[in-house]
Amino acid sequence: MKKKINKSTVATLILLVVIAISPVVVQSNYIYSVINFMLLYVIATSGLDLLFGYSGQISLGHAGFYAIGAYGSALMSLHWNLHPLITMLIAAIIATIVGVVLAYPASKLKYHFLSLCTIGFGEIIYQLIVNSPGDITSGFTGLYGIPAVTLFGFKLSKNISIFYMLLIFAIVFMFVKQRIVHSKVGRAFIAIRDNTAAANGMGIDVTRYRVMAFGISAFYTAFAGALYAHFIRFISPETFTQEALSVPLLTMVLFGGLGSLWGPVIGSVVVTLIKELLQATGTYQMIIYSGFIVIVLLFMPRGIMSFISGIAEKVKMKKEAKADVKN
Repeated sequence: MKKKINKSTVATLILLVVIAISPVVVQSNYIYSVINFMLLYVIATSGLDLLFGYSGQISLGHAGFYAIGAYGSALMSLHWNLHPLITMLIAAIIATIVGVVLAYPASKLKYHFLSLCTIGFGEIIYQLIVNSPGDITSGFTGLYGIPAVTLFGFKLSKNISIFYMLLIFAIVFMFVKQRIVHSKVGRAFIAIRDNTAAANGMGIDVTRYRVMAFGISAFYTAFAGALYAHFIRFISPETFTQEALSVPLLTMVLFGGLGSLWGPVIGSVVVTLIKELLQATGTYQMIIYSGFIVIVLLFMPRGIMSFISGIAEKVKMKKEAKADVKN
């Protein structure tokens, strides 16, 4: 008997093929620059979704992990002359360790107390960047001349070549996320999110899994930050503030839908597009943007992905009802 192919798998494969061949049709350098930012946000928000959407821990300090990845990789590649892929991995591991250290005391906190703790962490990292020992981060002047990623002798400095690299990384990180969610670890995350007391009563080590979620999320976000540094090749402190990054990342996750594979993807794409389209509105940009986000979250509190899933479920139920009537 032939195995039935999952419709979502087919849809995913078709989408990936379309994205992969899109450079043949689309030649705009600007468009690929925007898409590259979307892919960076997909990686970062996928990690944040594991923390918030699956384990129920809110964070408003992920700009700190993004900064650790960006500055860590940039400084190592500039001063130690290491390959960017190696520095990106090392920077992400450092951020993971920092995330684990932060998570142990933070795992005892809930709701707004946890939010305040992560805000404080983000601000500490920001201040360290601005007032670094020996001015190694160059403060507000920023770091210039960050080397581009090279693969097999080819320098990935053009937006289209960077696009393919980021697309591959985004697919890998999404695949790993899905494997985590469907593993014992993912089931523990969900149990803790739904009912911490019940999860503890079932023998789940709540602190351990909360710390693990923080560490994984930090790795994802820091790696995205490292990719950003080698994509833009210039970084400065204003990129890594709560307002510039932590809040938008959380908005993308909420907008797309918590606790799903495609929620962060949808949120990253839609929110980035809205911000780009509103550039022409000048001083009214943030007012319109904020108003739109508020309206969407009021009418779709569980995000776009949940709204789409709800519609699909209703259509499926109607079809099944019609089939039952005919029978």
